[in-house]
Amino acid sequence: MGKFEKEAKVLLDAIGGKENVSAVTHCATRMRFVLIDEKKADVKAIEEIGAVKGTFTNAGQFQVIIGNDVPIFYNDFTAVSGIEGVSKEAAKAAAKINQNAVQRVMTMLAEIFTPIIPAIIVGGLILGFRNILEGVQIQAFGQKVVDGVLQFTKDGEPIYKTIVDVSKFWAGVNHFLWLPGEAIFQFLPVGIVWSVSRKMGTSQILGIVLGICLVSPQLLNAYLVAGTPQSEIAKNWVWDFGFFTVQRIGYQAQVIPALLAGLSLSYLEIFWRKRIPEVVSMIFVPFLSLLPAIILAHTVLGPIGWTLGQWLSTIVLAGLTGPVKWLFGAVFGALYAPFVITGLHHMTNAIDSQLVADAGGTGLWPMIALSNIAQGSAVFAYYWMNRHNEKEAQIALPATISAYLGVTEPALFGVNVKYIYPFVAGMMGSSIAGLLSVSFNVKANAIGVGGLPGILSIQPKYMLAFAAIMLVAIAVPFVLTMLFRRLGLFTKVEDEAVKAPQAEDLTEAKNLRL
Repeated sequence: MGKFEKEAKVLLDAIGGKENVSAVTHCATRMRFVLIDEKKADVKAIEEIGAVKGTFTNAGQFQVIIGNDVPIFYNDFTAVSGIEGVSKEAAKAAAKINQNAVQRVMTMLAEIFTPIIPAIIVGGLILGFRNILEGVQIQAFGQKVVDGVLQFTKDGEPIYKTIVDVSKFWAGVNHFLWLPGEAIFQFLPVGIVWSVSRKMGTSQILGIVLGICLVSPQLLNAYLVAGTPQSEIAKNWVWDFGFFTVQRIGYQAQVIPALLAGLSLSYLEIFWRKRIPEVVSMIFVPFLSLLPAIILAHTVLGPIGWTLGQWLSTIVLAGLTGPVKWLFGAVFGALYAPFVITGLHHMTNAIDSQLVADAGGTGLWPMIALSNIAQGSAVFAYYWMNRHNEKEAQIALPATISAYLGVTEPALFGVNVKYIYPFVAGMMGSSIAGLLSVSFNVKANAIGVGGLPGILSIQPKYMLAFAAIMLVAIAVPFVLTMLFRRLGLFTKVEDEAVKAPQAEDLTEAKNLRL
């Protein structure tokens, strides 16, 4: 008998039986079901199974949180159910039937950005380290001198030397680290177009080539466009076809142009695959897909994407730096956790990347990291109140650690959303932290590791302020969660769960007396 054979049988019955399962797979901690009719799933019965730590529905999939033993549970489930598992990609494809248009767009964005996030995180850490080496002035190193002249700021303050000014070794390290930093951010469109091709199931090498065509050294670097006179661009940075010209503008670090170009390439390839005979498809499909996509990227989609990206970053920057920025921070801080539940949070990856390209940093990412911390603190308070309840502790403590490290789904769906009051406490703590973050103009170099490690991505001059705001994000949700429980606020779900067994006990006692 398998370790989870009994629990697997109970789960099979609770989800509506074998005939209600369209597809099943698993990830690192969760069983992922695509159900024919989600209403047949008995959530209460499922969550009473000993091995189950919670349930939620996301991206058209009914997900059951198991924990690190999920591979063993999955094997036992497929054995007792007779259902053959499928790949994650196949499960996602089946789940699209249960998604609306907005959910499909969010799922697509998630699947495009997820493969490139590790590179962006590394790039953010590199930028942060380089900022410390060359940007943090240390008074003990003495005042900076250039050509025998002491250096002062515009306000008359002395400029002190940095680490790279006094150390040849660290100056060399700083210079060397520009190589991967440039590769990650300036050539980000290559990664985006490749990821689009990968997600769409089209030729990934064509995606890479198209991405290179967006950032080639033959083009005017996107970072230099603003400082280059229009007359010079018209003279030196165009393709001249005689009766018309096309600007040779690069799209370094640009997100939306790369997305649009990648999608155009993929849809063109899909279109031609269906219409060109297979015997000559190897010749004509790549040619008729790549060349038009490059032309569209530099004539139509690139300029449109550039404009849309600038509008997007301008609007967000207005919220982050405008007269009511405190309100923007409070609202975004409060709503980020609900965004995670709906899947809308995947949109922030594109916005963060665009802000980094246009403004040299992002004020959104610090608030995201603070929201992770706040929800982690709320579930930690729940754990502390229920630490003597073995089942609840087994769910809450790992969820706390996960949230503090930037992955909030176990905390949200396993505890906070389920019992409401920790979720509300986390939102309120995140709102206050977001307000403070924007008020102090905290910026991150790029998308980083979420939760507590998020401080590694913060620009050095804001690290101290961010550390103090992190303490707020830890303390406020913890205190509010315990206070709400004590006062009975937002606790209806848990109270009903507690009352139900009590009512059954009273009924049983009456029957015994009779």
